[in-house]
Amino acid sequence: MIWTTWRQFRVPALVGVVALALVAAYVVHLGLDVRDAYDGYRAQCAGAPDCPRLRQLAVDYENTSLYLAALLGPVPGLLGMFWGAPLVARELEAGTQRLVWNQSVTRRRWLAVKLAVVGLAAMAVTGVAAALVTWAMRPVDRVADNRFSTVLFGARDVAPVAYAAFAVVLGVLVGLLVRRTVPAMAVTALVFVVVQFLVPNLLRPHLLPPEHVTLAMTASALNQARALGSITGAPVVRGLAVPDAWVTDVSELRTRTGESLDPTVFDRCVTDPPRTGAAEGPFGDTATCLAGQDLHVDVSYQPVGRYWSFQWLESGCYLSLAGLLAAVAFHRIRRRSG
Repeated sequence: MIWTTWRQFRVPALVGVVALALVAAYVVHLGLDVRDAYDGYRAQCAGAPDCPRLRQLAVDYENTSLYLAALLGPVPGLLGMFWGAPLVARELEAGTQRLVWNQSVTRRRWLAVKLAVVGLAAMAVTGVAAALVTWAMRPVDRVADNRFSTVLFGARDVAPVAYAAFAVVLGVLVGLLVRRTVPAMAVTALVFVVVQFLVPNLLRPHLLPPEHVTLAMTASALNQARALGSITGAPVVRGLAVPDAWVTDVSELRTRTGESLDPTVFDRCVTDPPRTGAAEGPFGDTATCLAGQDLHVDVSYQPVGRYWSFQWLESGCYLSLAGLLAAVAFHRIRRRSG
C-alpha cells in the first residue's frame, strides 16, 4: 500500500523537490550575503554592544525579508490544494478506490497511508524551506526585532510545518466530502486562506494573557505614532510601539481621570491647533495641542521573549485541528458505501 501510494505521488513529489532545490540555492546565497553585510556593519561598530549602524541592515533587507515571507506563506496552502485535495477526490471521481477496497486493504488503512505519505512529505518540504528562510534572515530579524509581524511570524521556524499538516488534511477531507478534484481544490484554498486570516487577527493575540502598561501621550510619544484618528467616534492613536514587545491593543485617548477624550477637543487639535511656531515631528502643533490635555493610553502587549511560546502554541492549535479533521475523515470513510 505504501509503495502504491508512493508511485501515485512520485511526480508531485519530484516537482516539490526540484522547486525546493531552486529556492534553497537562492536562499543560501542570500543568507551568505546577509551575513557578510552584518559582519561589515559590526566592524564599523568597533565592538559597541548597541550600534545604530546595525539598523541599516534591517533597512537594506526589509523588502527582501517581506518578499521571502510572502513567497513561503502560500506554500502550505498550495500543498494542501495540489497535493491534499486531489489525493482522495481523484480516486473517488474515477472510481479507482473500489479496486483497493475490494482487496485486503481496509478503507481506514488506505486513507491512513495516503495521509501519512503525503502529509509527511508536505511537512518536510515546508519545514526545510522555512528553516532555510529563517537561517538566511536571522541577522535581519535580530536587528529589526519584528518577528511577531503577521507576515514574518508565519514564515519562520516551526509554524509553517503545522500549517502544511493542517492544509493537507483539510484538502483530503474536502476531497472526501466533495468527491470532485477541481471543486475540492478551490474549497481547500478558500478555507485555508480564511483560517490564515482569522488566526493572526483573532486567535494569536490571545494565546497568552497580555501584559499591560500605561503610556503618557506627550508630544514626543504622539509623534512616534503612525497615525491619529477615531474609531466609532473615540479618538485613538495608531502604531504605538513598546520596546521589545508586540503591541496587541491600544485604548482610546484618555484624560487624567480615565475618561475618553472629548471628540470635539480632538477634532479642534487636529483641524485647527494653536500655532506655536516651534512644534516638531510629523504631527507638529497637533501633537503639542493634544499633549496639553494631559492624556494617556492603556497598551496591551506581548513581550518578545514569548515568541517561541507563541510558535509552539499556534503550531499546537493547527496540529490539533489537523487531527480533528483527520478523525472526521476516518469516520466519514468508514461510513461510505463503495
